[in-house]
Amino acid sequence: MGRDQSLAARPALLLLLLLPLLLPGRSAEPKRYEPTWESLDARELPAWFDEAKFGIFIHWGVYSVPGFGSEWFWWYWRQLKLPEFVNFMKANYPPGFTYEEFAVEFKGTFFNASTWADILASSGAKYVVLTTKHHEGFNLWKSNNSWNWNSVDRGPRKDIIKEMEVAIRNRTKMHFGLYYSLFEWFNPLFLEDQANFFQTRHYPPSKCWPDLYELVNTYKPEILWSDGDGDAPDTYWNSTGFLAWLYNDSPVRDTVVTNDRWGLNNICKHGGFFTCTDRYNPGYLLPHKWENCLTIDKESWGYRRDAKLADYLTIEEIVEQLMETVSCGGNFLMNISPTKDGVIPPIFEERLRQIGTWMQVNGESIYGTKPWRAQNDTVTPRVWYTSKPKENLVYAMFLQWPSSRIAVLDQPIATAGATEVKLLGYEYPLKWTSLPNHGIVVELPELTVDEMPCKWGWSLEMKNVK
Repeated sequence: MGRDQSLAARPALLLLLLLPLLLPGRSAEPKRYEPTWESLDARELPAWFDEAKFGIFIHWGVYSVPGFGSEWFWWYWRQLKLPEFVNFMKANYPPGFTYEEFAVEFKGTFFNASTWADILASSGAKYVVLTTKHHEGFNLWKSNNSWNWNSVDRGPRKDIIKEMEVAIRNRTKMHFGLYYSLFEWFNPLFLEDQANFFQTRHYPPSKCWPDLYELVNTYKPEILWSDGDGDAPDTYWNSTGFLAWLYNDSPVRDTVVTNDRWGLNNICKHGGFFTCTDRYNPGYLLPHKWENCLTIDKESWGYRRDAKLADYLTIEEIVEQLMETVSCGGNFLMNISPTKDGVIPPIFEERLRQIGTWMQVNGESIYGTKPWRAQNDTVTPRVWYTSKPKENLVYAMFLQWPSSRIAVLDQPIATAGATEVKLLGYEYPLKWTSLPNHGIVVELPELTVDEMPCKWGWSLEMKNVK
C-alpha cells in the first residue's frame, strides 16, 4: 500500500511544482536581452521610475574648488584657453599651477552624508543621482583604475559614494542612482584612441569598463546615468554589451534604469529613458519615457562662487517646470552643486525645502500619476493636467490664483451628481458648474494668504470627469 500511494502522489507533486510556470505571465526563465539596441530597447522600464517623478542631481568634484564659470573649467582653461578663464588663473594662482593641484583643496571639510541625505529627503524627491566621475576623471570612490586621482587618495580621503549610499538607504526612502562620464578630457589612453579615430580601444578596457562594473557590483545603483561619449560611437564603448550584462546578470537587473547617453548619436534614440538634451522640456506628450534634468543655477551644473541671485531659478519657476514636465510624461531631475567644503549652499537648501513643502500638499497630483488626454488647458494659461485612471481622478495644477476666485477649465467634462472637485490641502468640496459642450467652472474658496494650503501653485482634484 505504501509503495502504491507514493507512485500515485508523484503526478500531483509534479503538477504542484510546475503550476507556477503554467500560470499566465510566468515563464521558466526571466527574459534575457541580446547585446543589440533592438533587444535592449524592448526592455520594459521598471515601474518605480515613472511613479517617482522627481529626483535630485548632485554635481560635486574638483571643479568646485575654483568654483568659477562651470564644471567645464579645466576644458575652458587648458584646452580652449578662453580669456575669461586664463585671466582668472593669472589673477589668482601662481605661474605653472596645474588643475591637479586643485584636488588638494577639495577636502570636503564639512561633508556629512547624513546631513546631505536629510536635506535631500526634505525636498520630497524619490530618487537621487550622484556624480561618481565627471569629464575631469576624478573618481569619488577608490577605483582600482584611477591611480591616485580619486577622493580616497586625494582631497576628502573618503569613499564619498559609499558614505552617500549608506546614508540614502538608511535614512531615506529614496532610490540611489549614480552618474558616470564615459570619457575623460585628458586621459592619455582616451586621447590616443581619439587620435586614431577610435579604431583602437585602449581606454575603455583600462578605465571605463572596470569602473562601470565596479560601481554596479559594489554600490548597486538603481539608476545608472551615463554621459560624455567623447564623440565616440557606442561600438567603441561596447555599450550594448555592458547593458546586456546590466539587464541580464547584474545584481540590479530587475530594478535598474538607464538613460540614453551611451555613444555618439544615441541620445534620444536608444536606452531606458530619454534625456535628449540638458534642460529638455518639449512642452508636449512624448511616446517614450523622458527626463528633464535641469540646474537651479541656470549657468552651471557645478558650484560657482561668482553666481548672482538672478542666476538661480526661483521656487515659482521650479514648480512650473515640475508641473509641465510631469503633465507631459516626463520625470524632473533637479541639480544642486555643493561647495568644495562639502556644504550644500543655503540657496540650494532653501529651494529643496520649498519644493518639499509644496509637495507635501500637492504630491498627489505628481507621484504615481499618468498623463491625461490633455496636457494643458486651452482657455486658461499655465494650467497643467495629470491623472490617476484607476482612481478615476484628474488633477488640474495651476500657477495663478484668480482674483475672482473663479477657475475656468476648458478640458474637463463633468457629470451632475457624479463629479466631485476639491482643492488639495483644503478639507471642503468645491462648487462647480459645467460649461456648454465641455469645460467646468470651479469656485475657489475665499482664503487669506495665511489660510492658503500652500504657495507657488495649487492643484484641483476632480473625480469622475472625462
